Amino acid sequence: MAKLSIIYYSGSGNTEQMADLIGEGAESAGVEVVKSQVEAAEESLAEADFVALGSPSTGSEEVAPEIVEYIERVKDKLVGKKIGVFGSYDWGFGEWMNMWIEELKNENIEVVGEGCVVHLTPDDDEKIEKCKNYGIEIVK
Repeated sequence: MAKLSIIYYSGSGNTEQMADLIGEGAESAGVEVVKSQVEAAEESLAEADFVALGSPSTGSEEVAPEIVEYIERVKDKLVGKKIGVFGSYDWGFGEWMNMWIEELKNENIEVVGEGCVVHLTPDDDEKIEKCKNYGIEIVK
């Protein structure tokens, strides 16, 4: 069975909720999901067929430093895998997601679509479906 590893940092719980929903979507597509906060993430991604990385927008629309540091440590293991990126933001317009995807592409890391970004909490039907559908898209 194919495996999706979801690794995320969540300050307020919004990004964690997104991780849960993305995982539900991937599971509905028949993929095993392993979810972990970045602090507890295993360094080895060899057994994962797909990876989803999650971060809230921090500072002036930036990826959380915990995720940036993690990617720096494991980026060689991400090359060649299908990678999804997701996260929530409070203010601004979610531009940090575009910058994050561009930075990953500059490291030869393939990103699925335009990522999945939601304003605040994924608490309505549209945001919930958006997250679940992105989970399915990652594992196609």
